[in-house]
Amino acid sequence: MSTDRSDLAARIDMTKPHPARRYDYWLGGKDNFQADRDAAEAIAAVFPHIRTAARENRAFMQRAVRFLAAEAGVRQFLDIGTGLPTADNVHEVAQRIAPESRIVYVDNDPLVLVHARALLASSPQGATAYIDADARDPEQILADPALRDTLDLTQPVALLLVALLHFIEDHEDPYAVVQRLVASLPAGSFLVLSHATFDPLDAETIAAMDAVNKNIKPVFSPRPLAAVSRFFDGLDLLEPGIVSVSDWRPQPGPRPTPAEATGYGAVARVG
Repeated sequence: MSTDRSDLAARIDMTKPHPARRYDYWLGGKDNFQADRDAAEAIAAVFPHIRTAARENRAFMQRAVRFLAAEAGVRQFLDIGTGLPTADNVHEVAQRIAPESRIVYVDNDPLVLVHARALLASSPQGATAYIDADARDPEQILADPALRDTLDLTQPVALLLVALLHFIEDHEDPYAVVQRLVASLPAGSFLVLSHATFDPLDAETIAAMDAVNKNIKPVFSPRPLAAVSRFFDGLDLLEPGIVSVSDWRPQPGPRPTPAEATGYGAVARVG
C-alpha cells in the first residue's frame, strides 16, 4: 500500500467533523481535531451516554469476530467503515484465535489511511490489506486488487458493516449497498451489522438529538427495528437475532440498557 502524503494532507479537512474521528474521540483516542471534538461534545450534551454507546458498539464487533473465528471457523474478514485503529482491531481479535486469518479493511477517511500501517500489522501466517474507498461504491471495493489478492471469494468471508450504515442516507439506498456486497460472498459467509437507533429513547431526547444532528455532516440516520431488519432480508439470523448491541451474546455481568447503547446488532449467515 503506497500513499502520497501531500495528497492525503490535502484531503484531510480539519474544519469539518468526520464520523471516524468523532468515534475515535468518544473511545478516548487522540486522532481527532477540534471540529470533531466540538461535534462530539454537542452530541454528548444532549445524550450523555454516547461514550457508552461507542464502547458497546466496539465490544459487539469484537465479540462477533471472536465467535466467527473461534466457533464458526471463519478465516476471512472484510471490514468496511473500519475507522481509526484502536485496541483490538479485527485482525488482532481474529489472529489471536487463528493466526492464518486474512483481513481487508476499507475506509474513506484519509486520516484512517495515514494510520493504516497499524491495521496492516498482520501475523506472519495471515494477511491484512487496506482499501481507500467509500462504502457507497461497492463495485470499487469489490474490484480492488487488494481485495482479490487477500481474500478468496470462493471461501466464506465475514462482512463487517459496524456503525456504518446510519451514515448512508435513504436516497443513497443503503439496502442496495448491502445487497450488492452480500451477493459477492459465497454460501457459508456471514454479515455482521450494527446500526444506531432512537427506538429506546424518549421523545425529548430524540428531539434534542435531531436538533444537534441537523447541523452535522454527514447526515446521521438512525433507523427503527423494522428498517434495520430489512438489511438481513434473505439471510439466516443467528441467535439471539437483532438485539441491542449490549445484548448480543454478552459476557457475564451487568451491562448497559438498550437506551444507553442505542444500537442494534446482529450476525447472519449467507446462504
